[in-house]
Amino acid sequence: MRMRVLVILVALSGLGWAQGSGAVGGVGVGGDLRRVVEGILAEPEVVRAHWGIAVVGMDGAPIYMRNEGQYFEPASNAKLFTTAAAMALLGGERRFTTVVEARGTMVGAGRLQGDLVLVGSGDANLSGRTVPYVEPKDRPQVVAGAPVAAGRGLRYLEEMADRVVATGLKRVEGDVVGDDRVFPWEPYGEDWAIDDALWGYGAPVSGLTVNDNQVKVTVAPGAVAGAAGTVVVDPAMDYYGVDGAGLVTGAVGSGNHVRMDRALGSKVLRVDGVIGVDAGAEVEEVAIQDPAEYAAMALKAMLEARGVEVTGRARAEHRELTGGMGFWEESRMPLPKLAETAMAARSKALTAGSGCLTGCGLRVEHVSPTVAEDVVVTNKVSQNLHAELLLRQLGKAYGSDGSAAQGARVVRQFLLDAGVDGEDFVFVDGSGLSGHDLVTPRAVVRLLQYASGQSWFGAWKASLPVGGVDGGLEGRFAKGPLMGKVFAKTGTLGEARALSGYLECGSGRMVMFSIMVNNHAPHTRADREVIDRIVGAIAAAE
Repeated sequence: MRMRVLVILVALSGLGWAQGSGAVGGVGVGGDLRRVVEGILAEPEVVRAHWGIAVVGMDGAPIYMRNEGQYFEPASNAKLFTTAAAMALLGGERRFTTVVEARGTMVGAGRLQGDLVLVGSGDANLSGRTVPYVEPKDRPQVVAGAPVAAGRGLRYLEEMADRVVATGLKRVEGDVVGDDRVFPWEPYGEDWAIDDALWGYGAPVSGLTVNDNQVKVTVAPGAVAGAAGTVVVDPAMDYYGVDGAGLVTGAVGSGNHVRMDRALGSKVLRVDGVIGVDAGAEVEEVAIQDPAEYAAMALKAMLEARGVEVTGRARAEHRELTGGMGFWEESRMPLPKLAETAMAARSKALTAGSGCLTGCGLRVEHVSPTVAEDVVVTNKVSQNLHAELLLRQLGKAYGSDGSAAQGARVVRQFLLDAGVDGEDFVFVDGSGLSGHDLVTPRAVVRLLQYASGQSWFGAWKASLPVGGVDGGLEGRFAKGPLMGKVFAKTGTLGEARALSGYLECGSGRMVMFSIMVNNHAPHTRADREVIDRIVGAIAAAE
């Protein structure tokens, strides 16, 4: 009788269960599911890993728990928290405005004595991506061998350059400036791995972001064995130099052994190794070192190609991070009345200001997609940079600055207001790329439950990958009864993996779950396969 009373009390208390391994499952809740899951986790391929699981009903009543109160690296499950805060506080309708403006004196319409400035607003989608997000089945089919249009990633800069020229501008007696001072210059998050800085997924964060702050590098073999390989960078900009002297075409069957590297601070991309004559092209996304400088260089080249003379150079303007407070202290400062402040701010439809001088006489604008549309991109394709920009937008709107620490401060207060235990999470970035991020499975399901009762829930849930359909789950749950029934965010970082979201079970009942694994064996997919089997077991049991 005492055990039965305990189960009832825990269920009624929502998510306030005790910590511990199987704290609820061990007293009779979800007993059959518990035996199946623990049998799976005892298999030799995964038994040495650290597992945490929380499964609850939509009312928060626990179904199965394992290490639900212990910390795990969330990897990209951190995006659940960032994007939920963005939907709640920024509002799905929010947009941001990027501006090209004159700073100086206009002599007639044709001559600017001063700088032409591209002012960033934290818009994540100055790129070639199609927004709103399109499911794979609805995308135009690409014919094999058909050429892919190059340079699309700078299309919005091209449009702005056209509009600047249309004002009659002929000469800039100054510089073309990329201004990303809407946020402090913090290109990398706390504890981001140094070897991530080369690649697009670890691209630096800037208030002036173009083409996801990355370039596409395509490496292909020559026509015959022994010939030099080829390296093509898209967009074709004179930003990175390429040293491909060590790239050689190998014999038939020799495979692909290409290496790419760029020293910190260098603008020379070194590509070497062997690529077989019969091997397909290798395509990599390489981060842009200084996105604001890159954007200024691109705009200057576009204007010159359109007949505008520029006497100065292309350069970036950054704003240094100031203040003597440490990240931990700053990010944990309370923000009283955040919800009330957000409600008032959303009604004003805030956008980034440009600081245009009175009577500057030249100004063109580009307005971003909505926050809701960007959240879909962020969660579907697990876009790290976009999550980081949302974090900084939160810090800009509701903290004291657009820094990562202020963004983390806003997310923390949002989660506390949502009823998540403040000791159940630590976030130092918005994407989950940091090894310092920690969260408990019960915190994840508490967020999922809170979100389900909010006005923005439908749009936010629609941003999650769908099993067998799109995003990070396009190739998972693609067959059988779970196809189209799993709505969840993936996460992968080193030896950490996670999957959390909503599941429509075989009975038609909807449940929430968070499955996390840390310290799994390197270079294996066994843990991912086990996660999917556990999801299947939950669906069958419920």
